[in-house]
Amino acid sequence: MKKITLIKMEGCPYCAAAFKAIDEVKKNYSATEIEIIDENLQPKLAEKFTDYYYVPSMYVDGKKIYEAHPGESYAECLANVKKVFEAAIQ
Repeated sequence: MKKITLIKMEGCPYCAAAFKAIDEVKKNYSATEIEIIDENLQPKLAEKFTDYYYVPSMYVDGKKIYEAHPGESYAECLANVKKVFEAAIQ
């Protein structure tokens, strides 16, 4: 499985939804490595990813697969997190 990178911010409700979705989705995948970068606490790591505006944003081997958007529902988030995990196993 390829490495998944998640960029988040503490206190972000969309990030909380993404973590809930990750917990749900990762039950179906083995050996899932997820690097978590907090944009505020680790700005040097986050600045390597220049093609996102909103958090959470998720990458597989450095390629952006998912970026949340304002007003996103949990169902949308869950579907996108599934896409990330699918991309990671290809």
